[in-house]
Amino acid sequence: MSMEIKVPAVGESITEVFIGEWYVKPGDWVDIDQEIVGLETDKATFDVVAPQAGTLEKVIKKAGDKAQIGEVIAVLKPGPAPAGTKPAPKAADQGSAPTSAPASSESIVMPAAARAAAQGGINPQDVRGTGPGGRILKEDVQRELESPAASDGAARETRRVPMSPIRQTIAKRLVEAQQNAALLTTFNECDLSAVKRLREQYQDAFVKRHGVKLGFMSFFVKAVVEALNVYPQVGAQIDGTDLVFKNYVDIGIAIGAGKGLVVPVLRNAERMSFAQIEKSIANFAERAKQNKLGLEDLEGGIFTITNGGVYGSLLSTPIVNPPQSGVLGMHGIVDRPIAVNGQVEIRPMMYLALTYDHRVVDGREAVSFLKRITEVIEDPTRLILEV
Repeated sequence: MSMEIKVPAVGESITEVFIGEWYVKPGDWVDIDQEIVGLETDKATFDVVAPQAGTLEKVIKKAGDKAQIGEVIAVLKPGPAPAGTKPAPKAADQGSAPTSAPASSESIVMPAAARAAAQGGINPQDVRGTGPGGRILKEDVQRELESPAASDGAARETRRVPMSPIRQTIAKRLVEAQQNAALLTTFNECDLSAVKRLREQYQDAFVKRHGVKLGFMSFFVKAVVEALNVYPQVGAQIDGTDLVFKNYVDIGIAIGAGKGLVVPVLRNAERMSFAQIEKSIANFAERAKQNKLGLEDLEGGIFTITNGGVYGSLLSTPIVNPPQSGVLGMHGIVDRPIAVNGQVEIRPMMYLALTYDHRVVDGREAVSFLKRITEVIEDPTRLILEV
């Protein structure tokens, strides 16, 4: 007897989802707990798994459609796999979810390749596949798009693509932040010499003991915790005519995911070690790539750190994430000549930007807050001695 696949409840405030990518197609046999489709909300993305092993009979909601919580989106016929049949590859596998069956005369197109081809406006079947069995990979499509022939022969066209709920929410919140807060940005520069020396000196031992690399972000998380302890106003939030102060430090870490920017939150960062911070951020990044972040990972936070330097940014003015009152922008580390004790030296320098809500934070506090971050980054022993 066939069973209905419905949109599961994902949070008290969520009533509607956006159908993302189907990892399997009608006729595919899937194993129990195998991911079959990705769903998006205005806050996070997640996968729906097969409640039983069986064959996907029908897809009711296509990619790009909207669906209500509890609405039927597909039909599954439970049962064992036909003789000689293997489950459709899982979404996380390298060879996941072919868009055509192996017995088809057409080449098998991997989902990532299909998306890249759609975005590039080409037929994936026109691309020569280099994957196992002639499978068309994302790299094959990218190579085709970058070829001179593709550039010379490309037709002028216009495409209209619906904004995902996450992208719509990002757009809405950014505009609200600009309209409803008195945003101001102050800048400073920071010498990363001491932090780089510590990383070089202890990196191997750190990795051996903790199983994760010692990055720059953990130093800045620690520095923000220290600065918030001295200047708690930067972590305060407006609620009506009140200012709300919290005795814990939950810090959001902005991560660029495929569906848009997400900001998972480090809970009680003031209690976390360097290793715990690095492990948590690595876990967030991996789960963001796999669309595995839950709503509980993204809610809350009293301050945010964003690192545009990983994309090559030299300087920017980050936007506060409401209802927070401050965000720290990190940027690229560049060797530059600076004056040190009357001498010109080449040092690894980074520009720091603090955007803050001037309704909550005065300029003196904001500048002092950013200066405190700079002090502990340039002399990390302050983090240990608490001076």
